[in-house]
Amino acid sequence: MLLKLSLTGIKGRLKDYLVLFSGLIMASAIFYMFEALATNKSFVTSNSPISMAGIIFQIGSVLLGIIALVYIIYANNFLMSMRRRDYGMFMMLGAKGRKIAQLIAAETLVIGTAATLIGTVLGVGLTQIVSNLLLSQMDIQIKHFSPFYLPAVLVTLIFFIILFIIAAVVNQFQLLKTPVLQLLHDDQQPNRVSQNKLSRIVQIVLGLLFLAVGYYMMIKVATFQIMGLVVALVTIVLGTYFLFNALFGWLITLLKRNSKIRNRGLNNFTLAQLSFRIKDYTKMLALVAMLFALALGAITVGIGYQSEIPEMAETMAPYDVVLNQPNQEALRLTKDLKGVKATANYDVKEDAKTVYYRTAQLEKSPIMAIQFGNGNGVARAKGVKPVKLSEIQNGDSSSLRAIQVPSQSSKDVKVVSDAEFNQVAGATTQVKTYRVKDFAVNLPVIKKIHAQQVIANPELAKGQGATMDSSKYANYKLANSMFSGLEFMGFFLGIAFLAMLASCLMFKILSGAASDVKRYTMLAKIGTRRNLLQQSIAKEIGVLFLLPGIVGVIHVLFGLQLFKLIMIDPYNDLWVPFSIFIILYAIYYLLTTWLYKGIVLKEVK
Repeated sequence: MLLKLSLTGIKGRLKDYLVLFSGLIMASAIFYMFEALATNKSFVTSNSPISMAGIIFQIGSVLLGIIALVYIIYANNFLMSMRRRDYGMFMMLGAKGRKIAQLIAAETLVIGTAATLIGTVLGVGLTQIVSNLLLSQMDIQIKHFSPFYLPAVLVTLIFFIILFIIAAVVNQFQLLKTPVLQLLHDDQQPNRVSQNKLSRIVQIVLGLLFLAVGYYMMIKVATFQIMGLVVALVTIVLGTYFLFNALFGWLITLLKRNSKIRNRGLNNFTLAQLSFRIKDYTKMLALVAMLFALALGAITVGIGYQSEIPEMAETMAPYDVVLNQPNQEALRLTKDLKGVKATANYDVKEDAKTVYYRTAQLEKSPIMAIQFGNGNGVARAKGVKPVKLSEIQNGDSSSLRAIQVPSQSSKDVKVVSDAEFNQVAGATTQVKTYRVKDFAVNLPVIKKIHAQQVIANPELAKGQGATMDSSKYANYKLANSMFSGLEFMGFFLGIAFLAMLASCLMFKILSGAASDVKRYTMLAKIGTRRNLLQQSIAKEIGVLFLLPGIVGVIHVLFGLQLFKLIMIDPYNDLWVPFSIFIILYAIYYLLTTWLYKGIVLKEVK
């Protein structure tokens, strides 16, 4: 009988349970996506130039586990908020508390286990789709990555089942300790917490001070190094908490005192709702702001490396294309290069010990070399500069390496007149150089030209990367192989963190929806139009999403200072990752608003 009543209750709230079930599926799917990377040591070590990558991923895995725990707590609260009144009714009808506790445990474990199994399968599919999308769009090389990774499956299943067992025990304990009347009238319990004005002022000052110290440490990370990172982490976390605990509540109070804002539409009601919730949401909003910064930062750095790789190649070779003894197909392909800004031709002869060049050609078209500048510990190419002929004649032939094949780099260099050049025995070979405006735009053509160069000069295929081949494309491939793993990880994990943090906030908001039904129903009964109620909901939830988003963006803008040590320009094309992230975040906002309206306006006609 009790089971039948329970099934009837679940059927009556099927839409809400589908939201809960789908949320738990996504949580386990995202957790699996992360673990497929974090537990695969071969993937981590072979796709990251950072020796500490394995430790970094283990820390990230622990962090994601904490996020998952928080997510389960709020999802569990959402479940209990829907069922507490039902359980109270069962107990009023004579059901024993022990039986109700068993029923709760069964519901929690069945829903959780089923969601985890489906979510893990979905996670494998999502991992395959996301990885294929990233690999196809980013021109990156990934080793030892498999969408299905058995250790990740086992970790996901064990972790979530343990969490749901803990949740079932907590639910039982809470139910047995709660009086029946409180279960029946739980949505009428007040939760407002007053705050002393002096305490609020102190927290505001401390919050701003902690954030200022943290941001300063990130800007000066090259000076303070590890100590600066530790101080920044502690102060920014504390500053974020104080910011939400005191400052935003104070700002809402100021808005309530402004009669023009307060008396417009349902703003007074909306501000009262926010003021009522902000204290209860402090920890969640602070957590979401920090996770927002981590997720957006990961995506920004990941995409940043995509544009950094061609720029790194620019710092390693002065010419975009060098044809040494080219075949006809390579010469034909050069016609497809776009934005060619400079070309040069050189005649070359060589014997067993020496490579000969014409003085007249080097005077007319000087050999180019990279001109470097220093900035934040990263060698930055300021452009190219012509090499003086006198430097080459005096024995400094290093600049000529840019137009030589490997077999020539070990020989002596002589720059001679046309008459002397003609007297040298042997055939004359040709070297053609090209510099274009945009290496990345011409990359597909350059790749084909390089393949023809390898055919004409098989020695270019020997060795590893640019150790045997000094062309810009070879250096691009070397940088791509080193940093594409970080690019993939950053984007992949940023999406995972975004989904988790937005889901946590969504369920935190939805868990309080049941207690708001009467408020919105009362407003509707006194004549408030439905569209005004919908606008009030959109504004209220919009503020709860917007506040951590703004703080998270500010954290990222300062946090990117850390990457100036290992990236040429971490702020390049910020609009791309920010746009992607904001669109995905907005989708979660719209979904949360739609679900919340479905709960609180269900009885409003």
